Amino acid sequence: MNRFRNLVLPIVIVLGLIFHSHCSALRVCVPYLIFTILLLNFVATDIKKLRFTLFDALLMAVQVSLSLGIYLILRLAGVDEIVSEGVLVGVLCPVAASVVVISCMLGANRETVTAYTIFDNLMVALLAPVVFSFVGEHQDVPFLQSFWLIIKRVAPVIALPFFAAWLMQAFLPKVNAFLVQYRGLSFYLWACALFITLGQTIDFIFRKGEENIASIMTLGVVSVLFCVVQFGLGKLIGHRFGDTIAGGQLLGQKNSALGIWMANTYLNPLSAVFPALYSVWQNLFNSWQLWRHDKRK
Repeated sequence: MNRFRNLVLPIVIVLGLIFHSHCSALRVCVPYLIFTILLLNFVATDIKKLRFTLFDALLMAVQVSLSLGIYLILRLAGVDEIVSEGVLVGVLCPVAASVVVISCMLGANRETVTAYTIFDNLMVALLAPVVFSFVGEHQDVPFLQSFWLIIKRVAPVIALPFFAAWLMQAFLPKVNAFLVQYRGLSFYLWACALFITLGQTIDFIFRKGEENIASIMTLGVVSVLFCVVQFGLGKLIGHRFGDTIAGGQLLGQKNSALGIWMANTYLNPLSAVFPALYSVWQNLFNSWQLWRHDKRK
């Protein structure tokens, strides 16, 4: 079973490449898959132990300062606007809602990962409208409207399963215990969601690639670089707090679907290639991490 699990991500990427043109029709399934994935993981989490910690604050500070700082440096250096905006949105976008799946399989603390997933998505929902008021092509969009647009994208798939799990732990412990037995299914549900989102991502790159080949190639190189940087910085921070795996995954594994949406909504649409390609690199890295983890065990 572990050998099959190690092959899931490469298989998903290949299938996404082959069937990318058909994945858009399946995108309506993704929120339901993510909801189920998070519910199965939240019921296995002691929600009473969730706290906002210095670890969370430091990871968020690095995320925000890296995204804004690099964007300003690139613009001052005269780097192409598309590339600069791609880095901004790709680094600023929050941690993936499904990060708990891979993180816990690799040995991260479940409560740490769950807490950060909630806090980081809320932070980006509050900060992104402010940032996009000064950057991008729709700077006239009011803050409250921008906030509502973003919160609508992240709240249903994070808040609803969280409160459902909290209610079951408080009032339906037998139902909660029953669902905990099936938390292992979350990995395979995540693989299904990944197939759809990666297929959409690959299809997006094919369609946008004809517009500006030079920018696409530059964004591809830069997205690899920042994938390495963010996983590396996260692991360094996590090591300081005794959870190297959590640090790397929380800073490095991004909600690329939200990043693509923000780029298309607020920035030059071609900048969405950065989070699109980033999603490929992060999942290749996750596949390698799973293989190495299972080999060591």
